[in-house]
Amino acid sequence: MWNVSGSYYEACNCQVVCPCRREGDRMGGRSTYGVCDFVLSWWLSAGEKGGCDLTGCKVVMVGHYSDDAPGSPWTVSLLVDTDASDEQFEALTDIFLGRAGGDPYRQYGSSIESVAGIHRADIALVHEKRRWRIGVDRVIEVRSVEPANADGPVTCGIPGHNQPGTEMVSDIIAVDLDEFHWDVRSRCSYESQFSYSG
Repeated sequence: MWNVSGSYYEACNCQVVCPCRREGDRMGGRSTYGVCDFVLSWWLSAGEKGGCDLTGCKVVMVGHYSDDAPGSPWTVSLLVDTDASDEQFEALTDIFLGRAGGDPYRQYGSSIESVAGIHRADIALVHEKRRWRIGVDRVIEVRSVEPANADGPVTCGIPGHNQPGTEMVSDIIAVDLDEFHWDVRSRCSYESQFSYSG
């Protein structure tokens, strides 16, 4: 048994409001350009797996998928903060890649087909209103300040549709890691809370 919870912030190359999300009565659909390039971040305010305390840990996932590929399989890289112990690193990798089953596997992990890399990295997260940021060494930079206009509540399947959140406009989404390389401005981003167990 395990459980993790905390704050969640993501950004991708879609236009605002991300068409993958539920917006009011509109269900999610295809990404804006048919290919989704994304950065996801989780900051744990509480959590444990097998007696290993995961409180305060930070995790980032970068990846992409094509809507036209059968099943839209994901290719991802996972980054775990350098402050994590070896035991925490193993637990976080299993949980957030969906290998430990539970909510992450059901909500997104079953879509992961290949893993380009698993890394320790210096992760700087700011999960605060109008100051949202993901910074990973010199390879990832994501920032958001302004909330977006939305027609009703916006939810996302990764933190869970039971967790309402806020759609935002990203200032920058820049990635240069493994096979992922992009730099886009004024695209969609999203913040919420998450609570996973398995």
